Amino acid sequence: MNKIKSLYDLFISEIKDLYDAEGQLVKAIPAMVAAAEAPELKSAFSTHLAATKIHLTRLENILKAHNEPVKGKHCAAMEGLIKECTEMVKEDAEPTVRDAGLIACAQRVEHYEIAGYGCVRTFAKVLGFNECSEHLQKTLDEEIETDLALTDLATSLINIEAANTAQD
Repeated sequence: MNKIKSLYDLFISEIKDLYDAEGQLVKAIPAMVAAAEAPELKSAFSTHLAATKIHLTRLENILKAHNEPVKGKHCAAMEGLIKECTEMVKEDAEPTVRDAGLIACAQRVEHYEIAGYGCVRTFAKVLGFNECSEHLQKTLDEEIETDLALTDLATSLINIEAANTAQD
């Protein structure tokens, strides 16, 4: 592990962390698509999978632009978040209730990503990496948009259907 001596070192370390996190998500999201019952949720997850692949490419481009190896630094936080999502995917639950749980898991993932992208975007600004900052802001905006879409889906449909599921 390299010692972090400067804001630049921290910036690159965090970019590599996000790169690994996004890579883990690309592998995990298809199971969430398959587990979702509501077509609207399947669509939301599928849309986010496509966006996640774009986010991964942006991070690759940032690493290349800074002459850094295109490889991630293991993101233990994302590993844990995905583990929770995987548990929800396998949960023996009513389908609409599982959908509500999948949204909850997905939103925890989004909030982690929002925090990460917000930090690296700010680091890029401070370091004078204006073009990089703009790309990171675009990803941050997309992560926020996904979070808001999941909230809307939960509050307008999924949670209502889950609440109407018979309680034992």
